[in-house]
Amino acid sequence: MTTDLNDLGLLLDSKVPLLVIESFEEPRVLEMITRLAVKRASPLYAWSITEGLNRLGFGNSPEADCASQDATAVLKHIKQDETPGIYVLCDFHPYIDKDPVNVRLLREIAMRHQNLGHTVILLSHAFTLPKEVKRYTARFELSMPTEEQLTNLVREEASDWSKMRGNRSVRSTSETFTKLVNNLKGLSLDDARQLVRGAIYDDGAIDESDLPELNRAKFALMDMEGVLSFEYDTAKFNQVGGLNNLKQWLEDRKSQFLAEKDDSLDPPKGIMLLGIQGSGKSLAAKAVAGMWSVPLLRLDFGSLYNKFFGETERNLREALKLADMMSPCVLWLDEIEKGVSTSQNDSSISQRVLGTLLTWMSERNSSAFIVATSNDISQLPPELVRKGRLDEIFFVDLPDQAIRADIFQIHLEQRDQDASKFDLKYLAEITEGFSGAEIEQSIVSALYTISALEESLTPLQLIDTIRNTRPLSVVMHEKIEGLRAWARERCVFTD
Repeated sequence: MTTDLNDLGLLLDSKVPLLVIESFEEPRVLEMITRLAVKRASPLYAWSITEGLNRLGFGNSPEADCASQDATAVLKHIKQDETPGIYVLCDFHPYIDKDPVNVRLLREIAMRHQNLGHTVILLSHAFTLPKEVKRYTARFELSMPTEEQLTNLVREEASDWSKMRGNRSVRSTSETFTKLVNNLKGLSLDDARQLVRGAIYDDGAIDESDLPELNRAKFALMDMEGVLSFEYDTAKFNQVGGLNNLKQWLEDRKSQFLAEKDDSLDPPKGIMLLGIQGSGKSLAAKAVAGMWSVPLLRLDFGSLYNKFFGETERNLREALKLADMMSPCVLWLDEIEKGVSTSQNDSSISQRVLGTLLTWMSERNSSAFIVATSNDISQLPPELVRKGRLDEIFFVDLPDQAIRADIFQIHLEQRDQDASKFDLKYLAEITEGFSGAEIEQSIVSALYTISALEESLTPLQLIDTIRNTRPLSVVMHEKIEGLRAWARERCVFTD
């Protein structure tokens, strides 16, 4: 708060004609400006469409004819007022977007700043300035709350709840408390307070079950829909068969990513998951977020190109900025070759997208861990996959016999089937070359068959379904074997 106050004071002292502040925290901003105006003995006025023009701080309010709710009238008044002052125009953006008269008036006020001495502050949740006045303008951005401020906020809310409930303590663990504070980063104090109250007042506890809901609410507050998608149900690693090397790699880096306890170690940046379609890359990406109890944001490059044709790079920058705000998080770049492939016809767009992504990967300071998935690494440029951009490239191979048995057990139990009634070892033997997705679909297909017959699933029916399935490893044998051979020399296998 003190730093924000000093920085805003420096901008006012620099005599900038127009100042744009984009913030949802209007009361906080007005309170800061009032303190600075009182300290400088500067007349301070605030305007809104509902209240008109009113004096803040000290002194008399404007005359009735100056307190108009009309946007053009208030600009004319500012232009005619010869006493230097600070004017805060709240939610003024609609009257600049649609009215060239207001744009011209604002420009004339700015051009006459040497004589008038006014500072006009445009305070809105968002403000896009026309080019006519942009050169006269500076921007000020409120800093986000520090970890210490967020920690104190959570403790305050827990204390308030405790007093209301006869001094009952809010139940939590130090680990969950730390995760909650980390997941509040990127929010204003008001928004953070709202989410903390939702977590505590529900059941008087802060536990792991509160974190996914808090993250989803945080995502909604930041208005990310359309650029990124929020994956609410992140899988736990007990839902993923195999991937033992990957699990250990992530476990070794968990504390450093979440807490950054060792200053001598760089925080983990991200991984590439390369593999055969259906081998479990997507489930593994979800499981990373589930293991670390952080939100998972999914960016589909195919959708980014299709949905935002003509402005792909701008929307990618926006997506990456929002991922920074949402951190700590996992950013899942799904089928990344669709966005930065060196063999696509729209190579100019792909190159610009690649440049935007590489710049962000090199310069970011946030805890946004990248999980990039790809089915064909040969289409990816070398500057993306080199060490330093990402920490490691993992190859997700077809599951071996033991893992296939685990996958059968997981998917049978998920569908309320008694796995003990099935010979999992035999099922694993006859599904050589099957991916995890193909095993799951064989179970789904068998269940559809018995549902139509109004019968219960038997081992024989499941075996018949399996024998009628031709896995991708058979249909595209040469291509898949080539990919596996390439990976043996260049990747870390997940098992």
